[in-house]
Amino acid sequence: MFVLGIETSCDETSLAVVRDGKKVLANVIASQNRVHQKFGGVVPELASRAHVEVIDSLFLKALRDSKITSREISLIAVTASPGLKGSLLIGSTFGRALSFASHIPLTEVNHLCAHLAANFLIEKDIKFPAVGLVVSGGHTNLFCLESRSKMKILGETLDDAAGEVFDKVARVLNLEYPGGPSLEKVAKKGDPLAIKFPCAYLGKKSLDFSFSGIKTSVIYYVKKYGFSGDIADIAASFQKAVIKVLVEKVRRAVNLKKTKTLLLGGGVASNRVLRGEMKKFALAEGIDLFIPSPILCTDNAAMVASLGYYLYSQSDQT
Repeated sequence: MFVLGIETSCDETSLAVVRDGKKVLANVIASQNRVHQKFGGVVPELASRAHVEVIDSLFLKALRDSKITSREISLIAVTASPGLKGSLLIGSTFGRALSFASHIPLTEVNHLCAHLAANFLIEKDIKFPAVGLVVSGGHTNLFCLESRSKMKILGETLDDAAGEVFDKVARVLNLEYPGGPSLEKVAKKGDPLAIKFPCAYLGKKSLDFSFSGIKTSVIYYVKKYGFSGDIADIAASFQKAVIKVLVEKVRRAVNLKKTKTLLLGGGVASNRVLRGEMKKFALAEGIDLFIPSPILCTDNAAMVASLGYYLYSQSDQT
């Protein structure tokens, strides 16, 4: 089955063709970084316009790259939520129009669950139940995966998401947009033990996240000391504090669910330090860890197509 995936939840336009939920035949992504760079963040109206400008050409390129025709598409999977309403509408409208005109079934996909489904594109056996951690610009969520098509939220961010505080702290440190990758790059040169920023665990059992305190602590530190210290030390110490919380919450979740399988997803999952710390944790605990390649951590339509395939296959059986 050839599945067309459509992803327009924020500031990346992506269309992909995936066969049987696993084999990526095409995964075309158009970034809007240049559009939003001068504003220091995503402008919803500009994001919507940018999606409109490229979605047709990306669809045609996805067909060319996958070497199939539109008649061979068996299913359309489109991101329905969460995301920017205007951006989501562009992808949804395109998918529904194609579905109606070509008589192709359409299934709607949750963007966060799709990030975990990026791991389904890895040719390895995943044992369930599993714990999944999504770390992105707008969300930080823990999931319990009972199967490839059934996921339940265990914990979520109560204020700022991890990726969000990466971007905000990067702006405080006057780093380039997008902030997350810029902060990670600067942090490589710093001492992660130079400054002790607070870690919020919200009690001994909570699986929810709160990163606003770390963000505020960095802001106060910069206001008090300015940049007299090393910016790299600030970045590295901040990054360490955030990742320390993420690892601890994952530890709690796998212990609660008594599972030995862990999946990561989301844009922040491409962070090398986070990947490294999760690998250390998994090795120490005897856990099978799955992390997508960096290109599949960012917003992309291949993950949407993969999850759509399993959701549709499951609904077709019931």
